[in-house]
Amino acid sequence: MTTHARASAPARTAVQQAALLVGAVFLLVGILGFIPGVTTHYGSMEFAAHHSGAKLLSIFQVSVLHNIVHLLFGIAGLALARAIPTARNYLVVGGAVYLVLWLYGLIIDVGSNANFVPVNNADNWLHFFLGIGMIAAGFFLTRTTSGVGTTR
Repeated sequence: MTTHARASAPARTAVQQAALLVGAVFLLVGILGFIPGVTTHYGSMEFAAHHSGAKLLSIFQVSVLHNIVHLLFGIAGLALARAIPTARNYLVVGGAVYLVLWLYGLIIDVGSNANFVPVNNADNWLHFFLGIGMIAAGFFLTRTTSGVGTTR
């Protein structure tokens, strides 16, 4: 009788785990945005418009486009978490995108057609903290013990 030892998958690094977690949370948020009750005023949700009255958890203004972006960003995180360099890039570049979205939300008039995503004040500050947190995770979780900042 021959016994075959199954090779175990290599353990995920911290940056891969962070990208996986962020991706999973975005995927969950995208799904929750389409669930009435979790998203209040669900009937007033627009595809992409500043007057979408739907709010995830009664706080964050959402639209169909907003939810789709969350779903796609979540899927990207799950896929890119497979390798260290892509996990790091997902966190750093994704964090930069969220900081740009934060600035965009601060600059535009939320009642104008420029607010097509849509965003409100709660979204803006969530985008700021997400951006800072994702960038920090991307950089700090790939630092070596020598402090050079290269990936493992």
